[in-house]
Amino acid sequence: MQKMTKKAKATLAVATAGMLSVGGAAAFAYWTTTGTGGGNAAASAGGGTVTIHANFDQGIAPGTSKDVTYTADNGNASSTVVGTLTPTVTTSNAQCLPAWFTATANTANVRVAANASGTQVGTGTLTFADTVDNQDACKGATITITVASN
Repeated sequence: MQKMTKKAKATLAVATAGMLSVGGAAAFAYWTTTGTGGGNAAASAGGGTVTIHANFDQGIAPGTSKDVTYTADNGNASSTVVGTLTPTVTTSNAQCLPAWFTATANTANVRVAANASGTQVGTGTLTFADTVDNQDACKGATITITVASN
């Protein structure tokens, strides 16, 4: 067998590389295409509900008022906003008329953070009217302010 010259080795190397590149090109064949896509998911249904408290001192009497502080507890995983507060007064004695009481609520849209408790959301007053009626039924009665928010 004859020894290969340097020129023959170089020619063989170039030829081998050329064959590999032709064969290799076939290995990289592909299809072209076009397309579009997207995705969606529903957002949370809302911040849920909060618990609102009306806090005022004991001892209201005819012709007097007590300051009221409104606070909110939010046990939800996201913050929410407490809007306008609407207070309603009830009593533990049917003869102690809720109509003798007026509750106000000064509020604005207040953000209550997620998992927060005791966030002040408003202030107001509870007033016990001094009427000509006998109001003795309210002595020792429990006065309750129930609060709704929108």
